[in-house]
Amino acid sequence: MTSAIIVAAGKGTRMGPNVDKLFLELNGSPVVAHTWARFDAAACVDEIVLVVREGLQPAFEELAVRYGFRKPFRLAPGGKERQDSVWNGLAAVSPQAEIVAIQDGARPCTAEAVIAATVAAAREVGAAVAAHAVTDTIKESATGDLVERTLDRTRLWAVQTPQTFRVEVIRFALAEVRRRGLGVTDDTAACELVGQPVRLVVSALPNPKVTRPEDLPAIEALLKLAASGLVGGGPTGCPGVTPVLLPGKKSVTFAEH
Repeated sequence: MTSAIIVAAGKGTRMGPNVDKLFLELNGSPVVAHTWARFDAAACVDEIVLVVREGLQPAFEELAVRYGFRKPFRLAPGGKERQDSVWNGLAAVSPQAEIVAIQDGARPCTAEAVIAATVAAAREVGAAVAAHAVTDTIKESATGDLVERTLDRTRLWAVQTPQTFRVEVIRFALAEVRRRGLGVTDDTAACELVGQPVRLVVSALPNPKVTRPEDLPAIEALLKLAASGLVGGGPTGCPGVTPVLLPGKKSVTFAEH
């Protein structure tokens, strides 16, 4: 059994005061409704847990009715930090769950093929993350003013969500984070802490996250293109990708369709 945890308890402070980015409308629907729809439609996902802020439970219940989401879902309370919210979400997954895919609530364009590929990779090695190779030149600066050095981009990857795990793997890793009193903003960082290998699953762009106000027009444009059928990705999602396993390769590569 595969569960999905959609982390939807953040405040999104970079969007400005009194703005809940998850309920901003893009192409006629709230951001988080697009995200939920992607996982509700994913054949590899059996149930969904949404981690939400206190007081917003009725709003999420209303979304389920409004959009007719079909898969079993339950709501879990958000925590002080993201890692606490994920911990609460793990406590709410079914006892039968073997795999869990953890998704940012503000990432509404994730293709079903990427979800499925991370699930398959997590079954094989225990942990997997959607990612893409960095193409820009990356500079390091301690002050944000002067460049110190240029990093080797051939070794750098930008990670996204879903971040997918065998349930016992991520529970053990996060328990160790909590035992040590550490803070992580990325679930795979907890795996790195305990020496758990994490498979990189190559994700074709776009799989953007709503973070700042300037992100909204581009993401809405992608959603409109998908809804119009001009690009792949389904009725509410962004351009999709088809997984292609290359002979002799351990990682997963994607070809756009």
